[in-house]
Amino acid sequence: MNYTNIIEKENSIILENVKDFNIKQILECGQCFRWERISDTNYIIVAYRRVIEVVQEGDKVTILNTNMKDFDEIWKDYFDLNVNYEEVKEELSKDELLKKSVEFGYGIRILNQDPFEMLISFIISARNSIPSIMKTIKKISERWGDKIEYKGNIYYAFPTPEQLKEATLEEIKETGASFRSKYIIDTISKVNAAIEAKNNGTLNEELQQFDLEYIKSLPVDECHKALQNFMGVGAKVADCIMLFSMSKHSAFPVDVWIKRAMIHFYLAPDVSLNKIRVFGRDKFGELAGLAQQYLFYYARENNIKVE
Repeated sequence: MNYTNIIEKENSIILENVKDFNIKQILECGQCFRWERISDTNYIIVAYRRVIEVVQEGDKVTILNTNMKDFDEIWKDYFDLNVNYEEVKEELSKDELLKKSVEFGYGIRILNQDPFEMLISFIISARNSIPSIMKTIKKISERWGDKIEYKGNIYYAFPTPEQLKEATLEEIKETGASFRSKYIIDTISKVNAAIEAKNNGTLNEELQQFDLEYIKSLPVDECHKALQNFMGVGAKVADCIMLFSMSKHSAFPVDVWIKRAMIHFYLAPDVSLNKIRVFGRDKFGELAGLAQQYLFYYARENNIKVE
């Protein structure tokens, strides 16, 4: 069990004796873009058309603006609280080199997020910085998403495919998505076409490849391939979507920090990104995605350089 006790109290949930959970590490390890930092132990999160505030005091975690029903149906899975990270960390720490990263990012957990939101978010992430990605996603949400109020502040849910249906290329460009705007427009139309066909019973093989529920249900390699049918989704972006919204824990996204970490710890300097991806998956197997998160966070926070 990841916590020993749960209490519902005035629009909040309190988890006691929480293990392997550090809200700063979870949100700031590159997997999530809809958060606002109040302090190192206090964050506002917008997810699943809700706004929550998470306050952590040691091993006590309070989730404000929620109830037991939402905790059971949304947040328990969102924070991956059904997975025993003690076992995961024990297994990964058998690798002496990885042990250092696991100890450093001891409180990281993989968030289980919405597949459509992750698809658009990681298309935006290509050749982009985290602050810019967050800004563009925020603008898309403000323009097309539902308004949510919390503590007198206004937040916006990430829009559904239907809400984005009428968005034009020009409008998407105005959010700062730049050259990725055409990929986003193309993706919105493909996802909507699959949703409509599914709703009226005309989903054929061609449209099924853009049905996110179907893609999520595929085995890892097929899922990875299917996601790349969307414009602007390459190997790394597909791995991110799989890992952060499709429960594919063996996905191994490779970006500049992972490349540095893998070269620093394991490999020769001239290795291609795809070879690093294959090496990572072979080496860490079913836990590759978790290994990736620990390595990414360690490399970035310690600003690892490769000579």
